[in-house]
Amino acid sequence: MQDPRIEAAIDHWAPRYVEHGVPVGDFLDITRTLDSWDDWCAAWTEAGRRHEELGDEALTAGHRRSAALHYLTASVEYHFGKFLFCHDVAQMRATHELAVAAHRKAHPLADPPIERIEFPYGDHTLVGNLRVPDVDRPVPVVLMIPGLDSAKEELTGMEHWFLDRGMATFSIDGPGQGEAEYDLPIETAYEKPAGAAIDALEGRPELDLGRLGALGVSLGGYYVVRATAFEPRITAMISLSGPFRINDTIDQTPPMTRMAFQVRTHSPDFDAAKAHLETMDLTGVAERITQPSFIVTGANDRIVPADQTRRIAVAIQGPTEVHIIPDANHVATNKAYEYRPRMADWMAAQLSAGQ
Repeated sequence: MQDPRIEAAIDHWAPRYVEHGVPVGDFLDITRTLDSWDDWCAAWTEAGRRHEELGDEALTAGHRRSAALHYLTASVEYHFGKFLFCHDVAQMRATHELAVAAHRKAHPLADPPIERIEFPYGDHTLVGNLRVPDVDRPVPVVLMIPGLDSAKEELTGMEHWFLDRGMATFSIDGPGQGEAEYDLPIETAYEKPAGAAIDALEGRPELDLGRLGALGVSLGGYYVVRATAFEPRITAMISLSGPFRINDTIDQTPPMTRMAFQVRTHSPDFDAAKAHLETMDLTGVAERITQPSFIVTGANDRIVPADQTRRIAVAIQGPTEVHIIPDANHVATNKAYEYRPRMADWMAAQLSAGQ
């Protein structure tokens, strides 16, 4: 009998893996053969290594575009090995480092290239990946914010929607996320890291920060609302399956997600994690938003129930476009074709991209 944690990972997130760059053959090969969650990270790590080796071979042969594709595939497979493997932090971190390293191999090869930017955050350093379309004028920027179990490397699978429409992307790891999760716990007041990320882009002549949008995914859908409410430089916002009040539904999330909340709040137990998260409540916060907003969730979301995201849309005071997609799961990844082109077109219109 297959481990129920593997069954939950497949049941809740299967479309997400493929939508963000995992070849469907790899997904099927790995998930069909695993019986124990304890083997999850190692299996994905092995698959990632195969793609990284293909990237090395392509680069040696001078095939830069193919090498970039293989390295990015390796990175996302390493990422999905570690994303919820929180019961073994040492193994999780080792595979996470492979994800970051493979992604960095792709940076000069990708089209457009990826620039790693390290920026100060108090006594710490945060990291973001900047991509800028190759045009001869300053372009608008979309700040891209991951969620509880995603990271900036996974967001590469969404960046092209904006890049193809003339917008730069800046995908970041905030506190409790990606490269920062080991040193910094989840920060409920996400306007702080968001502001630091925007500060890091100031003075870049190829960017027009007067046209700055922001997107957040899952828990990032809370973060982006919080950031937009308190950061006036954000002029348009997309929230994908964001929770209104995290502790209202956290007890119903899968066990791996509850463990991730505990580990990424740096809490000794789940009750302490819930205490840390008690301030993750958008009451009186979402009402501050007058910027245009685009809100999406799946009607069948079992991670963040659709009513949570609907509360965000109702509270926002600015013009709001809302999409509750029937038969769609968390972040509507099984129906991504229904909203991702539309959200990118919407953001391009808000930021006057292409002008």
